[in-house]
Amino acid sequence: MKKLDKLDYHIIELLQEDGRRTYSDMAGKLGVSEGTIRSRINRMLNDKVFEFIIHTDPEKVGLQVQAIIGLSTQLGKQEKVAEQLGRYPEVRFIGAFSGKHDLILQAYFRSNEDLVHFVNRALSRIDGIVSADVSLELKQYKDSFSYVVLNEKTVEEQA
Repeated sequence: MKKLDKLDYHIIELLQEDGRRTYSDMAGKLGVSEGTIRSRINRMLNDKVFEFIIHTDPEKVGLQVQAIIGLSTQLGKQEKVAEQLGRYPEVRFIGAFSGKHDLILQAYFRSNEDLVHFVNRALSRIDGIVSADVSLELKQYKDSFSYVVLNEKTVEEQA
């Protein structure tokens, strides 16, 4: 993978502001050709620097309950448990962590009843889960996929 340069970071920054921007709009703002923008975006997509996704508001699509679930697993079964959890459409994120929980997952449900069903029926069937610590989101203050904030130091550190 080729290292990202200042132009790449500017392109990412513009796409984070509005992923529907046209190549010609970005080219005009950055003072380069539309072809340059197209080739840079294609290269970054091929290198999996980013991907285009649709980020829905869970509540607006009927998912009223967000849970963060910390799991403790039996030694040697973490990956198998994570693999099985990945099959559930309710589960949006699974990560291995150090600390109190071996795995932490984020999942969305239509109701508290659906969450209880998931914990008592789905999780209880997965071999290797020792315990589950369920936390419900009460209020959301930030939900962002914008990870890159462009500044000169960012670009220098990548060089």
